[in-house]
Amino acid sequence: MVDCRRVPGSREGRSLTLPRGILLLFSLWVVLAGCGQRPLAAQAAPPPASTTSAAAPPSAQPSTGQAYKLPPEKLAKAIALSRIRNILDIAGSIWGIVFLWLLLALHGWSGLEAWAQHRSNRRWLQGLLFFAAFFLITTLAGLPLDLFGHTMERSYGISVQGWASWFGDAAKGLALSLVFGSLLLLLFHWIVRISPRRYWLCAWLITLPLMVLVVFVQPLVVDPLFNKFEPLAKTNPALVQQLERVTTRTGTDIPPDRMFLMKASEKTNGLNAYVTGIGASKRIVVWDTTAGRIPDDEILFIFGHESGHYVLHHIPKGLTITAIALFFIYWACAGCAAGLIRRFGSRWGAPDLASRTGFVVLLFTISILSFVLEPVGNAVSRHFEHQADVYGQEAIHGIVADPQSTAVAAFNDLGAAWLDDPNPSPFLEFWLYNHPSTQRRANFARRYDPWANGGHGRYFRN
Repeated sequence: MVDCRRVPGSREGRSLTLPRGILLLFSLWVVLAGCGQRPLAAQAAPPPASTTSAAAPPSAQPSTGQAYKLPPEKLAKAIALSRIRNILDIAGSIWGIVFLWLLLALHGWSGLEAWAQHRSNRRWLQGLLFFAAFFLITTLAGLPLDLFGHTMERSYGISVQGWASWFGDAAKGLALSLVFGSLLLLLFHWIVRISPRRYWLCAWLITLPLMVLVVFVQPLVVDPLFNKFEPLAKTNPALVQQLERVTTRTGTDIPPDRMFLMKASEKTNGLNAYVTGIGASKRIVVWDTTAGRIPDDEILFIFGHESGHYVLHHIPKGLTITAIALFFIYWACAGCAAGLIRRFGSRWGAPDLASRTGFVVLLFTISILSFVLEPVGNAVSRHFEHQADVYGQEAIHGIVADPQSTAVAAFNDLGAAWLDDPNPSPFLEFWLYNHPSTQRRANFARRYDPWANGGHGRYFRN
């Protein structure tokens, strides 16, 4: 997940409230598996002179100052785009919460519940109609921000995706929400109805296996709906051989038939390579904008970083942290939602949490708490990402000529492609970034040399 830090301000044509509220249920997926696709594509950078040569020697990298730098024109664009991303990110979070509240206060959700009840006498069908309409309404509410975000991507030369394709992807995302999201909310609402006192505990017990299922299924079912994939060996057999050297060193069990090239150039100029899935669905994915555009050594570093997430057991660690956190989050949201129902339920048309409008009150509390706790989850993620950076640099030791320069070059290429701000606000980095800033990562990579004077790395003895 080297370059998949959620860019502040990015929108992905998804339900307005889903990322901040409901997908708190899938926070592990967001942290460990949801980074396979960069939210904002990046401006193209000139291709290197050689795509298979080793990274530049240490003398090519400055020994003082910042390790990640942009030329003046691109720096100005990065700063401006960073401001737009931050505004969109914060505005999207606040608007998602405000929109839920507005429709509660204006009896929008209670009116929708009455409409669903008039459409059918079957409770389960009423629920499907209500929650499908919920996703449709919240998606439309977030559409202006989505449109503005994509407009900015195109204007900064980041995205090459036309509007027809973009709307097609948005429609696919909405369809997935309407089908699977509606069924998921129907399930959780049913749990609230049958166990009004302990529903939060029941929901907690089934959330974790659902998250693991999503991580497993995403590369097999979801990703192919939005992008085209082909065997990496078909077009880049030499890169496959290089990647196998890293898999041998790290012990990552990913055979060549699970190494893929993604046709990202149809939509973006950005750079990316990542590992996704779990168990039998685990695979390497290299964007076609990356293979042949940056040196293979840098791709090896990116893959080494990705391997670190698996070798360092970030998935089970994240699962454990998530399980503990969600236990208290669900408990707290249940109490807060009950209090809101007692105080405002009559005004909102929500007699209790078992009503569908009452269930929206519960989602409202989850959205608020999700926003408040976002820095906590991001801090855990940044810690994992730093460990993976260290692991990636050590994983390519002995395979590339200079791991330090390779890592620094990779961060510079990635940062330039995505127009990452070299000097983001520390507060915004703390609140919004689930990866350390590109500057921090590049500076660390340049300093990290455990092999000097006969030493060894943190994770490898040689």
